[in-house]
Amino acid sequence: MSDHSRPVSQALYDPSSTSSRQAVKFLTAVTIGATLLILSGLTLTGTVIALILATPVLVLFSPILVPAGIVLFLVAAGLVVSGGCGVVAMTALSWIYNYVTGKHPMGADRLDYARMRIADKARDMKERAKEYGQFVQHKAREATQGA
Repeated sequence: MSDHSRPVSQALYDPSSTSSRQAVKFLTAVTIGATLLILSGLTLTGTVIALILATPVLVLFSPILVPAGIVLFLVAAGLVVSGGCGVVAMTALSWIYNYVTGKHPMGADRLDYARMRIADKARDMKERAKEYGQFVQHKAREATQGA
């Protein structure tokens, strides 16, 4: 009766119940661990037996299986690469769409900065070319007048 009148939190921390609780936890852990260890050993044994039985078959069919394995690997690699390229293309198109619609995707400010730098360089080169053209025309006139 006294256990029912105590709160649950006090009953959990009762020193007399902790040792039995720890014993139950230990026995549960040992039981589960032993079961998993036995299953692991059985799986390893079955795998080794299957490999021993399949080795002659693999040796006999290796002229067929090795090229088939290579072909399957190349096909799988091709599918993975093409899928990756598709994902990259969709991401790039999505980024371009967001940039064009003005949603300012990540990296757009760097692109704008690079575009401004290229435009400035192009303008500088245009001015230099114009100045150089005028310089060449001037030298050509001097050469024709001096001759």
